[in-house]
Parts: sequence; structure tokens; C-alpha cells
Amino acid sequence: MQSRQVGLGSRRRGVGGEEPGSGARGLADRLAEARAGALVGREPERAVLDLMLSGAAHAPLVAYLHGPGGIGKSSLVRYAARQAVLAGRRVVHVDGRFLETDPRRLEEAAAPACSEPGTVLLIDTFEQCQPLEAWLRESFLLRLADQAIVVVAGRTAPDAEWSLDPGWAQLFTALPVRPLDPAQSHALLAARGVPAEQRGAFVAFAGGSPLALSLAASVPPAAPGAPWYPAGDTLTTLVERLVGDLPSALHRRALEVVAQAYVTREPLLRAVLGDQDTHTVFPWLRQLPYIEVTPEGLHPHDAVRATLGADLRWRDPERYDDIRARISLAGLQAVRSATADDALLRIAEWMFLFRDHDRPDNLYDHRKHPHIEDAPLRPEHVPAVLRLAEEAEGPASAAAVAHWLRRQPEAFRVHRYTGSTTPVAFMAILRLEAPLPEDRAADPVIAAVWDLVETAAPLRPGEHLGIRRFAVQPGGQQRPSPLMELSSRRTIAEEMRSHGRAVTFTVFEDADLWGRYLAEAGIAEVAAVDVGGLRQHVFGRDWRRQPVEEWVQHWARTAVTPLATWPATASTRGPGDQLPRAAFEEGVLEALRTWHTPREFATSALLHSHLVTPGSPDPAADLRGAITTALDAIQTDPAGVKAHEALTATYITATRTHRAAARRLGVPYGTYRRHLALAKERLTEQLLRQPATTPTPAPPHQLPRE
Repeated sequence: MQSRQVGLGSRRRGVGGEEPGSGARGLADRLAEARAGALVGREPERAVLDLMLSGAAHAPLVAYLHGPGGIGKSSLVRYAARQAVLAGRRVVHVDGRFLETDPRRLEEAAAPACSEPGTVLLIDTFEQCQPLEAWLRESFLLRLADQAIVVVAGRTAPDAEWSLDPGWAQLFTALPVRPLDPAQSHALLAARGVPAEQRGAFVAFAGGSPLALSLAASVPPAAPGAPWYPAGDTLTTLVERLVGDLPSALHRRALEVVAQAYVTREPLLRAVLGDQDTHTVFPWLRQLPYIEVTPEGLHPHDAVRATLGADLRWRDPERYDDIRARISLAGLQAVRSATADDALLRIAEWMFLFRDHDRPDNLYDHRKHPHIEDAPLRPEHVPAVLRLAEEAEGPASAAAVAHWLRRQPEAFRVHRYTGSTTPVAFMAILRLEAPLPEDRAADPVIAAVWDLVETAAPLRPGEHLGIRRFAVQPGGQQRPSPLMELSSRRTIAEEMRSHGRAVTFTVFEDADLWGRYLAEAGIAEVAAVDVGGLRQHVFGRDWRRQPVEEWVQHWARTAVTPLATWPATASTRGPGDQLPRAAFEEGVLEALRTWHTPREFATSALLHSHLVTPGSPDPAADLRGAITTALDAIQTDPAGVKAHEALTATYITATRTHRAAARRLGVPYGTYRRHLALAKERLTEQLLRQPATTPTPAPPHQLPRE
């Protein structure tokens, strides 16, 4: 294949050498003008290119544009070409895709730049011939004609030798092409005719990528006012253009992890992917043009993150959920292994998984707040803490604070601005093992909590309860703010790192503001208490009904209903209590997913359902037997047989992927997914109708197979 070379001669010559007045000439001009009009932002880059074209003595002779795919490098190359034509310079445009790594091809394509003074040499898609970079710098460019200038554009950053060489350091400039800011993104969409009310969703998805913005603009919402979400064709194009070809399935899985995690370090990859060649994949990730390497770890470009995440969720929602659950569990381990101070940062990284969840005013923005410090309570802080409590919540609440300052001063944390010693907010997470009369008398919230625990969820020996009793900031009301975010991070860190905690409570004034978000996390309102005229709402969960390890994985899965984690009434049957239907349905799916991981299966929410015989010596075995019986029972008609086959191939015989299961069954993937959806529905209905099993289940190796 011959190199593509487009020469733009003097002002009188058109693209390909057409004469003025020809149809092609008019089309070329109109196309160039339209492209120039659509170029948004990029003022710093354009200023450098204009300076080079002016021939100023201090202007660089070589500019290297670099950035990820779709960021707008080619638009700047076209801008340079148009400005060069307007300046009367000849343009030689070389496409790196057709050069391979043969220097002779580049010499042939760029030959006019070596003979005609003032030529502008443009080399686009340079990442395709990156091995020629040293030869270009040390040999070819030295043969260029007088006053020739060069613009190179590629995804990979330039070699450090350009700036290390004292000669090239004065003649060369690297121009990283950054994402558009929100205002520029809105301007681009406006130029494409996108109505103002639709632009917000596009901007949020595209992350400043002109390509993503343009593709989004080309596929508007299906109906006026309907929410926009990228469709399959759009995602396919974006993945191809932004990411390109990948070396292997392992590399793709690594990118899927990077797209979900706030920051990726090698231990996270090992935790999610296993040890298989992680040590080789991580260095590969570091070299990608759309991955930013920071002291924290690896961050993908926003458009790549959004595209990969949306694409995987569209292609394989169960794998999408599985990756999120694995990252969430790895985040839990990172919090537990961190120091007390670093745990807050690890919590912020973990909470990034839930950035799309519905929470008040988008409270968790996953950024550190370096101007706010979280510190243990010191004796000199006590007067300020009491003053804050009285100003925010009244004298009755301040009296309760005073009591707990005497009883558990170590439970308090103060928040202050950097450089100041005066607390501006505080919180307290109490640890209680037994009800004491003086605690009940001093704090009506604690009295109500102990009544609730003794009635519905008594503590066993070695267990304790934890309660975030206070979270006080200026003005009170616990409105979303950086101070409340810090308090929430500390609370979650305490939950993840504590040992022997049976039940947890947290207290809020505004149940309407916080109730929906807390319910999403499986935390129910269990009491409301009047404290000096201020209504305090108590939310609680029982960790014995769902361990932390299961909770962090469950919450990371999309479109799931939280498990019931607090008994509505006093328990009389123990593990045989009936679960709410939504929790039961999710429990069925979780049991199937963990069928071959006994440790996780043994924490199933269904162990608290009617499927398990009360007092059974082996409740997990009871549950396996109940599911096996239900699987056999759904084969009542041809559709049920196909449903049984889909469930068995997917979960029981443990086919590696859903597509592999479809191939194994010999059906199209779409048909397989319909069978699987029907199978889950039928299995759930059968289990809901099924009486409790006796503790004599079939062992796993006797389960039905295809």
C-alpha cells in the first residue's frame, strides 16, 4: 500500500492540485471552513502553531501534539494545514497508518519538505510508526529545507531525548492535548445543534473528549425529555476509536478494572484478576496514552472510563457486576490493612464505585479535602465541642455530649481547618457492650437503642454495638458538606475495621434527606427519639444477618434491592424467618453466583429464609438441597427444560462466561439470555413455594448436569 500524501501548494492550488473554480476546489474550501468553525477551544495549541507559521525567530520548528484517541489531535493538524495554506506555504500531509516502520516510506512521502523552503510537514497518527521517532529526530529532520516546520501528532508522548538534547530543546515543543472543559464541551454541543437541556448528560458521559461528544450528539435521546444513554453502536465506535485493538482478553479485563476503580495499583489487579500475568499487564497499562500515571496509581481518561464501563454493562451486565463486586471486596481489604489516617483515603477510593448512586446532593465527590483535618479529641477541644453541640442541637443534646465526653472521650473525632487548632465540627462513634443505667438516664437515644437491641437483636458474648451518636457541624441539620463527608468516611472506616461488632446504628435529624440513601445501603430506620424537642432518627443494621464482606459485594452490584438487615419484630424462629421478596430474589442470584465458593455461599441471605430448617446442624447444606430440588422441579414443560439447562450450564457446571455457556448449549447468545432470565424467574417462584428442606441434601457432585 502506498503512503497517503496530500500536497497543498500555494494559495492558487487546491487539494490534490485542482485549479481554482473547480467543483472539488469549492468542496475542499467549504469542508475546511466547516471544520475550522467546529474547532472549539485549543487556544494555547493554536497560538503555538500560529507562531510557528509566522516564521518568528524564537518559534519552535517541531511541535509534537499528543493525547489519547478522539481528543482532537487531528483537528489541530487540519487547523495547521488550513493556516499554512492561507499563509501561502506548501503542506505535505503524511498519515502514519501507512508508513509501518520503514523509514523509506516516510522519506518518499515527505520528500517535498526536503526540497521546497517553507514547507509545512504534518505527520498524523504517529503512534502507528513510533519506532521511527529516533530516526526522524537524528536523521531525517536534519535534511529539511530552509524554514520548513513540522507538526507531529500521536497518542504516545514524545521521547525524552527531544528535551534532553540541548539543541532540540530550543527547537522542539511538546503540546499535550487535554480534554475540553465543561464550558468548551457545551460550546461544541451547541455548535452541533444539541438543545441546552440535553447537553448535561452528554458532557457528563464524554469527559471532555470531542469524539465522544460528537458521537453522543449524533444519537440524541429517543424522545424529547427522555434520559440519554449511549447505545450499542455508539459504544462500539467509541471503544474502537478510543481504545483500539488489545493484545489479549486479559488486557481487556485489566482495562475493565481500571475503568471501575478510582485508582488502580498492582495489588488491586492481583486481587481482582488473580496472579495470572498481572506483573506484565500493569506496565502495559502505564504506557497507554489514555492512562494517567500519578503518585496514587493509574487513572484512565474520563471518556475512556465512561465508555469502557458503559460498554461492559451493555455487553455483559453480570460480568460488569462481578468486577464491581471484586473491586469492592478488594477495597475493603485495603481499608482494613491501611493505617487509621490512610483509611480515610482508602474509603474515598472505595466510595468512588458508588458515584452514580442516588445520594443527597452528590455528597461523595471522592476528592480529598486537604483544608480539613480529622483528629482525635484532646482535652483543650472539649469547650469548643460543647459549644458546637449546644449551638447546633440545643442544651439537651449538649448534655448528652458532655456525658459521653466523660464516658468515652476516645470515641470523639474533631474536624478543623488546616492551620487552626479550633474544632469546627465533631463526631462520636460509641462502642457499647452492655446497657448501663447512667447511660440510659443521660441519653434518651441510647436508652431507645438498648430497648430495641434487647427486644429484637440481643447481643451474644463477645459482641458489641456501635453507634455514630453525634455528627455535628456549624448550623446543625447535618446537611451534605465536606465536613459531613469526612464524618461519613470515618464512620464507614470504623465499620469495616471493627471486630466483634454485631449491630450498628447512626443518628440523623433529617430522615427524608438521608433515609433513601441509607436504605440503598441496607440500613433501615428503627427508631425516632425526641431529645429536647429535636427529633433524632435512628437507623440500624445487624451485621450478623449480612457480614461486611457480603455487604460490600452486594452493594457494588447494580440494580439490586438491599437485603433486610434489621428484624422488623422480635425474632422467634431464628434463621427460619421469611425474607422480603426483593431480598429473597437477590439472595437466589447470589447463591447461584457463589455455588462453587463455599465460604461465600455460607453467608447467603437465604440461610435466613424458609428454605433452611430451624436449628439445622448444616444450614448451607440445607440450602443447597433446596435449590437442587427446585432446579429439578422447574422442568415441567419444554420452556422449563431449557431454563433448567441454562441455569445448570451457567452456574452449576460453572462455564467460564455466559457466551461460553451459550456455545455449550448450542443456541444464539440472545436466545440463551432469554432462557437464563426465564430460568431465574422460575427458580425463584419455585423456591418461594417450596417448603423447608430436611438436612439431607445432595452433595455438589450429584447435582443435575446437562
